[in-house]
Amino acid sequence: MTSGRVNPNFRLEDQGISGLGNVWYNLMEPALIEAALKAGEGHLGQGGTFLVSTGKFTGRSPKDKHVVKTPSVEASIWWDNNAAMSPEGFDRLYDDMLDHMKGRDYHVQDLVGGADPAHAINVRMVTELAWHGLFIRHMLRRPDRAALDGFTADFTVINCPSFKADPERHDCRSDTVIALNFDRKLILIANTEYAGENKKSVFTLLNYLLPEKGIMPMHCSANHANGNPVDTAVFFGLSGTGKTTLSADPARTLIGDDEHGWSDRGTFNFEGGCYAKTIGLDPEAEPEIYNTCSMFGTVIENMVYDEETKELDFNDDSLTANMRCAYPLDYIPNASDSALGGHPKNVIMLTCDAFGVLPPIARLTPAQAMYHFLSGFTSKVAGTERGVTEPEPTFSTCFGAPFMPRRPEAYGNLLREKIAKHGATCWLVNTGWTGGAYGTGSRMPIKATRALLTAALDGSLNEATFRKDPNFGFDVPVTVPGVDAGLLDPRSTWADKDAYDAAATKLVGMFSENFEQYVPYIDDDVKAAAIG
Repeated sequence: MTSGRVNPNFRLEDQGISGLGNVWYNLMEPALIEAALKAGEGHLGQGGTFLVSTGKFTGRSPKDKHVVKTPSVEASIWWDNNAAMSPEGFDRLYDDMLDHMKGRDYHVQDLVGGADPAHAINVRMVTELAWHGLFIRHMLRRPDRAALDGFTADFTVINCPSFKADPERHDCRSDTVIALNFDRKLILIANTEYAGENKKSVFTLLNYLLPEKGIMPMHCSANHANGNPVDTAVFFGLSGTGKTTLSADPARTLIGDDEHGWSDRGTFNFEGGCYAKTIGLDPEAEPEIYNTCSMFGTVIENMVYDEETKELDFNDDSLTANMRCAYPLDYIPNASDSALGGHPKNVIMLTCDAFGVLPPIARLTPAQAMYHFLSGFTSKVAGTERGVTEPEPTFSTCFGAPFMPRRPEAYGNLLREKIAKHGATCWLVNTGWTGGAYGTGSRMPIKATRALLTAALDGSLNEATFRKDPNFGFDVPVTVPGVDAGLLDPRSTWADKDAYDAAATKLVGMFSENFEQYVPYIDDDVKAAAIG
């Protein structure tokens, strides 16, 4: 049986997918919640939220992500960062998945990636779990209902958590797999219930397609001044660095919280919703996100709650530190209706420094900006990936290496060109530790970070007195109104100054060693901005 609204000439059968059980097309939020409850996939929470656990997979599985190595993409994929899968292995995986799916019920959502119609792609999401359909309805952009009558997909994603891959037969690493085939315009996901794989697979897809059009795909949040889209800011950063929290500013209009493009027309959101970490969520510091956790249809993922009252515990990380909520963008009161902005006036690079060495904010030259963008230094935060239990220093190029199918320089050069063309000011912001490394120091006060960002975005920070950082060479403000001056000098926050110097020397060495891989591909001014 099939039901729902769909292009009659573009059903699953028209794509060669037949023999399934019930297939529901483009159900809306109430019906998806009803279906998920009926299937026992989760529980109804306060305000009509949907409470779900994703089992043993509470984060992405980046090592299980594969790109099919076909002649059309072989020369353009960054194979050092993307595991290859043979076309034959993919074909067997696809055939075996379809055979497994026969007789089972599936949900189909026809959605759009990209708020700018000139650069958007149509994506069909086929999910075994009803709540995955709800999740991806929040994450991608929802076409008008009438547009579904003529919808055809550019790419199709099939997510089947009950299917286990066979590494030998399917040419993959384990029984969990995320496989992208650009030639067949298919993405297959198996043996993981973690919903983030759905959206990140589409992000990876756009990261490959858009640079060919001269568009910079960015793992960033974005906002603009209220009533002034020309005053746009983008915030690069990996999960846990504060992209979502810092871009949800009541004084500014939210364009989006995670994934954007920068074209010749300006900035545009890829998504239609937000996927926010909820651990330690503070109703005073982050009221907009906190309030979504009791709004109808919000997916509450891997949070501990009271069995009777369904009251959420924002501090209990016994399931995972990567607890999250997923909600449509319009649940944020000051969200943009169009999800479009101007060319970024400020580019913010967020890092979570577990060493406690970096200052809370620093101004970068264009060459330094490319250096830090290619370096992508941060700390993996507990729970974001499987096996990460405490902050782990890492270098993730372009602040999103797991989602980058092309070589880093392709993105770095695009960013540099756009910064130069449009005159953006670049800032490095540390939301990590101060007063010592992880385990000794404390997390950077969010009020101080917000005050520094406000000064950067309104332009007043450019009028401050700056000093040259002795370790990294970038400009660091000496005083900023409303911010403890001692906080601006990381060394002064450490009780043991020799220990700070040792940590700084170690971090400088890590930067230098990591950057060696990019030296053959970059210009002299960026080499000069490199450390060591």
